[in-house]
Amino acid sequence: MADFVFNIAKGRAIEMIADSPANCGIMLLKTAEAEETLKDRTTVEALTTAGGFGNVECDFTNYARKTALTGSVAVDNAPGNNFATADVADQTWTAAGGASNNNIVRAVVFYQNTAADTGRIPLTCHDFVVTTDGSDLTLQVNAAGFYRAA
Repeated sequence: MADFVFNIAKGRAIEMIADSPANCGIMLLKTAEAEETLKDRTTVEALTTAGGFGNVECDFTNYARKTALTGSVAVDNAPGNNFATADVADQTWTAAGGASNNNIVRAVVFYQNTAADTGRIPLTCHDFVVTTDGSDLTLQVNAAGFYRAA
């Protein structure tokens, strides 16, 4: 599961993904502010806007955000469970880095209301500590799903 859920997404992530499953995205950060501050960001624009926040998106060779990802929602009604889990497929950046590398610290799953960063809502944040070196880079957000509502 997520290392944390952005405050703006608490209780909403399952609904957003169920209503429009092909609107998930993933971005990677090479620097990130403290968790308690980061979780207050309400849009991808607010998360990445220069203003001393300390969040810097990756820019390694062959990096691009993953967008238009299809999210899935699985509901578990078994006694003792009673939860819904959201997930996206593993994502690969081919030949990540090499000419220009990054030390990655976090992966952010977002929901895309619009194509602009002002309409992209950060949902969950995951520790993802890896250094690019020109090899393929695969992110498995979480084997059990990236978000669970119980």
